[in-house]
Amino acid sequence: MFMSRDDHERGHAQPEQAEKANFSLKSINWGRLLGYLKPYRLQMVFAVLALLLSSAFGLAFPLIIVRLLDSVTKTKSYGPLNLLAGALIVIFLLQALFNFIQSYLLSYVGEHIVYDLRTKLYAHLQELSLDFYSQRRVGDLVSRLSSDVTQMRNVLTSTLTSLLSQLLTLIGSIIILLTLNTSFTLFILGMVPIILIIAFTFGRSIQKGSTKIQDQLADSTVVAEEGLQGIRVVKSFGREEFETQRYDAAMEKTFLSSLKMAVYNSSFAAIMMFLGFSAIGAIMWYGGRQVIAGQLTLAMITGFLIYGISIAGSLGGLGGLYAQFSAAIGGIQRVFELLDTEPSVRDSVDAIHIPVSQGEISFKNVSFSYDNDSAVLKNVSLDIKAGEILALVGPSGAGKSTIFNLIPRFYDPSSGSIEIDGIDLRTITQESLRAQMAIVPQETLLFGGTIRENILYGKLDASEAEMVAAAKAANAHDFIMSFPKQYETLVGERGANLSGGQRQRISIARAILKDPRVLLLDEATSSLDNESEEQVQEALNRLMQHRTTVIIAHRLSTVKVAHRIAVLDAGEIVELGTHEELMAKAGLYAHLYSMQFRNPEEELAAEIAKMHKEIPPQYEDKPEVTGGLMNLLNLK
Repeated sequence: MFMSRDDHERGHAQPEQAEKANFSLKSINWGRLLGYLKPYRLQMVFAVLALLLSSAFGLAFPLIIVRLLDSVTKTKSYGPLNLLAGALIVIFLLQALFNFIQSYLLSYVGEHIVYDLRTKLYAHLQELSLDFYSQRRVGDLVSRLSSDVTQMRNVLTSTLTSLLSQLLTLIGSIIILLTLNTSFTLFILGMVPIILIIAFTFGRSIQKGSTKIQDQLADSTVVAEEGLQGIRVVKSFGREEFETQRYDAAMEKTFLSSLKMAVYNSSFAAIMMFLGFSAIGAIMWYGGRQVIAGQLTLAMITGFLIYGISIAGSLGGLGGLYAQFSAAIGGIQRVFELLDTEPSVRDSVDAIHIPVSQGEISFKNVSFSYDNDSAVLKNVSLDIKAGEILALVGPSGAGKSTIFNLIPRFYDPSSGSIEIDGIDLRTITQESLRAQMAIVPQETLLFGGTIRENILYGKLDASEAEMVAAAKAANAHDFIMSFPKQYETLVGERGANLSGGQRQRISIARAILKDPRVLLLDEATSSLDNESEEQVQEALNRLMQHRTTVIIAHRLSTVKVAHRIAVLDAGEIVELGTHEELMAKAGLYAHLYSMQFRNPEEELAAEIAKMHKEIPPQYEDKPEVTGGLMNLLNLK
């Protein structure tokens, strides 16, 4: 919620992604990858059995064709012909049946793997700390959740079983051919090294190209996600064409890389096709010589031709599978990279679950820096009493939002400690700590569901009466009931169907429903019109009652409602006290107050007082002059 302010306080942008790794087949942890099949090992066993039987029937039918042709040319009888033709039909039927079983089971396992991986990856992303998201873009993460996970699924199911099928067909065909004619088989196998060399050569290029395309697709997804999420800004600045060109430029890189990949794939397919048909021609030539020499029959040549095609097809298939494995490496490693990323903020092994707190917060010599850069906070010590309202004031980049993010332990301090009710935050579970807190940001984020769903986000098991009471306390119930669908009204993407004041009041209702002991308020009224501000401020006043409240102050009304004001400058608390105390010091707060917090009425009064002091002596006794100013000042 506060990352934009944090980035500003850091004073520099974070690197978007880690440097791209050089992936290879050896770099994959195959044990870990295959581990995702473990929950579905029974289905995979049956799928492999179906594959073995289907491959066995596929290997058997060329032998039957040889026997069938021999029966036609030698016996001149219909009986063996009919029997063999019937056997051939049965083999094809059984092969189709086992293919169906294999295909269904692989789809079953594959869809479960996709479900498992995506839910596990998303849950892991939810656990990662905010500093991770300051270095990543949402589009890249979405790409990993979608296309990269799909690649892992394909490798674990269709690609692995295809590899097994091709190996079985290759080995089985070679064994059968060796039993039929050794010299002919060795002639056919002489073409194997050429096919393998070509396959592995193209596989390396395809792997590099595919990894590059995956990265570029992720980049283009980021551009699209940013443009669509910020569509209001895009349209307000008339930048539709600019965003279209930006996406077009990102997609053009992917397009050009895809064309380059198409050249590799097409060249590979063409060369393999040429080699395959050349192999058939070579088999026909060599087999014809064997027939002329009386060492082979035409039926046997037909069998060798079919098995030769199977061998060539298997070798080409293995080359293609190598290319598929190579293409999937980048996606697999990108998923593993995310899963291996550890949260920077973690619960200790003996972390305790705290009950409802009093809400007393203490900063003890707290220093903090992002990525070991210059300190954002320097030895900050601050005690916030239970039920106290503390306003944070200071110039941009002073560290106000950093204090905000340290209280719910979105980050841990670089040194020093933060306590709630005397307990170090690092010894408390994050879940129980944040259960005591609610954040109302300046820019409200609503989810794209209904008003009911957004309010109940504060307490998922709240009753209808509790939800309505929270909405009434937030001054939201009346405008909600004015909608045709009332609480079932869709708020739209990020609350686009509601006004700013309405969004803020729903956000406040959500916080009221949570009933936190500690309220973190990035003043929510600074961008609202007067009428909305009055309603939101009234709701906030109810929300702050009997709660420890820390507010980033933007307006005079906020400063006035605070019990104390902490003034920050360059990461240090330079002043602390009430409004009157700080004004009397005539320090930084008094300067900021005069520049930022003075309201229009005070400015008018100050100007009139100045005019009164500057009245020339000859007009001092004229009531029409002095009296008018006195009336304006209510000094009469």
